[in-house]
Amino acid sequence: MKILITICARGGSKGIPGKNIKDINGKSLIGYSIDLTKKIKEKFDVKVALSTDDEAIKEKAKSFGLNTDYSRPDYLATDTAGKIDTIRDLLLYEESIANNKYDFILDLDVTSPLRTFEDIENALNIILENPEALNLFSVNPAARSPYFNMVEKNAEGFYSLVKTNPDGSVMTRQSAPKVYELNASFYWYRRSFFDKEIKSAITDKSLIYEMNHICFDLDHPVDFLFMEYLLQNKKLDFEL
Repeated sequence: MKILITICARGGSKGIPGKNIKDINGKSLIGYSIDLTKKIKEKFDVKVALSTDDEAIKEKAKSFGLNTDYSRPDYLATDTAGKIDTIRDLLLYEESIANNKYDFILDLDVTSPLRTFEDIENALNIILENPEALNLFSVNPAARSPYFNMVEKNAEGFYSLVKTNPDGSVMTRQSAPKVYELNASFYWYRRSFFDKEIKSAITDKSLIYEMNHICFDLDHPVDFLFMEYLLQNKKLDFEL
């Protein structure tokens, strides 16, 4: 089983400038993802590939042992470029070099590093057990439920529940169907996923891996400060 691990990091960032290479608890953010790939390599046949349009990110990745000759094309280095297209372009590049196809692609999101090798391996086992699944993504239980306390604007201009239960039985948050939110930490893809015209990681043949520990994406400056606090004060109940 041959695995390609993709690490995608754009240079521009509106929320946290330079966040992909910004130090957090004494280590560059991208370093957490690269160091995890070293643990994965100890057990699996893996190639690690970097997609970026930024030379500073390339240099930082190189300092952690990840070198690349690939440069993300301009049309994939915009705010509107989709992640799937970005991964597909990198995948095809790496396969052209190897003159072979990979079986699985593991995408590690630089901005959501609170995951373990055990998370990665357990999630792989889940998708291996279901050959019809196209992909799998990491999630946490959602803090709010579209069946109970999330609303959206309706056609009449008023606000109503995002999702309703047909029999009207959901009267409390506890009785609502269980829902999850993607934490953007990692995604497993079967190679066949990228042969289809799919633009989103969420498909009708997707599986989830529910994290049993805290995991969240760095989107705003306060997220960065909170994650750094957890790391510096050893508030996590697992080892990165």
